[in-house]
Amino acid sequence: MARFLHTADWQIGRHSQMGRSPGGRFAEDEAALLVEARFQAIERIAHLAAAEQVDAVLVAGDVFDAQTVSDRTIHRLFQCLAGFSGPWILIPGNHDAALAESVWTRAHRLNAIPANARVLLQPQPVIFADAGFVILPAPLTQRQTHQDLTAWFDAAETPPGLLRIGLAHGSVQGQLPEAADSPNPIAPDRAQTAHLDYLALGDWHGAKQIDSRTWYSGTPEQERFKDNGAGQVLLVDIDQPGAQPQVQPRSIGQHLWLKRDFSLAVATDLDHLLAELQSLPGKSVVDLTLRGQLNLHDHERLQLALGAQRARHISLQTDMAQLHLVPTDDDIAALHADGYVGEVIATLQQQQNSGAHAEIARDALAILADLLRRQQSGEMPA
Repeated sequence: MARFLHTADWQIGRHSQMGRSPGGRFAEDEAALLVEARFQAIERIAHLAAAEQVDAVLVAGDVFDAQTVSDRTIHRLFQCLAGFSGPWILIPGNHDAALAESVWTRAHRLNAIPANARVLLQPQPVIFADAGFVILPAPLTQRQTHQDLTAWFDAAETPPGLLRIGLAHGSVQGQLPEAADSPNPIAPDRAQTAHLDYLALGDWHGAKQIDSRTWYSGTPEQERFKDNGAGQVLLVDIDQPGAQPQVQPRSIGQHLWLKRDFSLAVATDLDHLLAELQSLPGKSVVDLTLRGQLNLHDHERLQLALGAQRARHISLQTDMAQLHLVPTDDDIAALHADGYVGEVIATLQQQQNSGAHAEIARDALAILADLLRRQQSGEMPA
């Protein structure tokens, strides 16, 4: 029997620039945590491989997110493999294609690749006779190709009695709803036509079964707001050539990416929102959209709660463009906002509901109400 861990799409280096460029999705400290999480995921894969005593770890491309990652990143990645002393079998994908000059040639020059890591850059069988299997790799040597690089598997001769394991990175045609006609095509029946015992695929970032012998493992650390089985690796057992693989997903990822949308109309809606936020797993990446209306008292409750929630998560981003502040008579009375200040509040109330400056008016109303409240409570001088 042979046992493998199948993984792919590590995308090492992803998020590293997101906190540095204007308009980047994440703050710099958030991006740094997400970068570190990807290294930690590889370390957990190594420990799992050792604990499960696998014969090899199969890495189906996109080890790196870009060719331009730093030398330090290259060294760090390969150091993360130290927890498993058995074979790591890696191929390049579209993000780290084996160009004439690539991240892989740099890794070789840096002497960063450990002896137990095999980076397969040529489409030819690689025999692991003692472990009982042969790898048929389909490495990408350019970012995009319109030819099926796994086609050579069909005629590949391998020693009898050894498992035939395919390793490829691309899009299985007709099986991926968002990439059915994308470059780097793979025939949906390749495992059958090439008499493969297992075909380990990368490129689709979620775990997905194509047929009983063909799987995408997905990325081990989620990085999109999709419920597609990301954050896992696959533990694969094959008793003998021709036997059906037994595939078990194993959780690896640390951080969930959660998208939530709430409408606030009555007072109890805010209570439900705050309870829902508190129930979310900590250290998540949260995208929160709020719409509807709040009075000033509830808006203050919301802001305090969001501040506490941001401390629980890697990132909590909020879209409140459709959330309107609607001060009640009691709100206005409590602020003692008569005279000119009262007129300003009334104007801002009107402007926040329409026009090019609606968001500015909404923010100004919240700031003014907070200043008045703090002044009346003695938190700041009159």
